[in-house]
Amino acid sequence: MNNKYSNEIKEIDISSSYYPENLRIINNPPERLYCIGDLNLLGLKSVAVIGSRKYTLYGKIVAQMIGKELAKANIPVVSGLAYGIDSFAHEGTVSLGGKAIAVLGTGIDIIHPVRNAWLYNKIASNGLIISEYAPGTPGAKYTFPQRNRIISAISDAVVVVEAGLNSGSLITADFANEQGKSIYAVPGNINSQFSVGTNKLIKDGAIPMISISDVTSDIKGAEYIPQDIETDLGNDELEIYKEIQKSSCCTIDSIAHNLNKNAGKVSAILTVLEIKGVITTYGGKVFLAK
Repeated sequence: MNNKYSNEIKEIDISSSYYPENLRIINNPPERLYCIGDLNLLGLKSVAVIGSRKYTLYGKIVAQMIGKELAKANIPVVSGLAYGIDSFAHEGTVSLGGKAIAVLGTGIDIIHPVRNAWLYNKIASNGLIISEYAPGTPGAKYTFPQRNRIISAISDAVVVVEAGLNSGSLITADFANEQGKSIYAVPGNINSQFSVGTNKLIKDGAIPMISISDVTSDIKGAEYIPQDIETDLGNDELEIYKEIQKSSCCTIDSIAHNLNKNAGKVSAILTVLEIKGVITTYGGKVFLAK
C-alpha cells in the first residue's frame, strides 16, 4: 500500500550531518536513507523494542507498557513496524504522544502490513519513518532481516519482549551484540514457545528486564521514577496494587483468590507492575517496591 506522504520524502546520504554516526561505523552501512518525519530524532538516544509477529497477551501488554514508559521518559522507541510486538511497542509510545522511529524493510512509501497504515501515518506526522530502500521497492525475504542491523545500530539499547527460537528479533539481537549495544530480554514462561528466544538470550548473557528503570538509567544515566504511582496505573493494575498494600507480602494465588481473578491474568499484570518499578517479587512472594 502506497502512502500519502510520498511527496515529503527526504533523502540523506552517508555524508549528511543527519546520518547517524553509529550507523556509519557498522559493517555494510546503507549508502543513503529515505526518511519521512523529524530527522532530528536520529541524533537522540533511543531504545529499540522488538519481538515476534506471533505473540501472547502477556507480550502485548508488556510491549505497550514499555512503549508508554519510554514515552514518559522522553526516550524515542525504535522498531520495525511489523505486526505484533513491534506494533504494540509503537502503539504504547504514540498513545502518550511519545516519539517513535520506524525502520522499514520495504520502500519508504510502502506500508507493510497494510493494517498498520494508521500507525505509519501517526509516526510519519509526529516521529520518523526511515528505509534504506528506494520508494516503490517491495519487501523481499532478505530485506526485512537486513533492516534489523539499522534498528540496532541507531538504538542505544535493545529490548526483546517476546520471541520464539527462530524469531527475526534474535537477528536484531545478534546485530546489537556485534555493535556492542546493551541487550535486555523480558523473562517469559519457560513453557511458552513465544518466550524460548528471550529466555535463551538471558541464558546467553542478555540483561533480564525486571524494571523499566534498568533501561532508562542505561540510556540517561539516572533512574526513572514514576511521577505518581496510582495515577500511572490502569484499573486492573490499581486494583491489584491496592490488594498488595493490604499485606506486608502476598502471592499470585492469594491475590487471584481475593480478587476473584484468573491467576494467569494476575501474573501478567504483576509483570507489568514490576517492570514499572511498582512491585518486586522474591521467593514466590510479592512486595511493594516503594
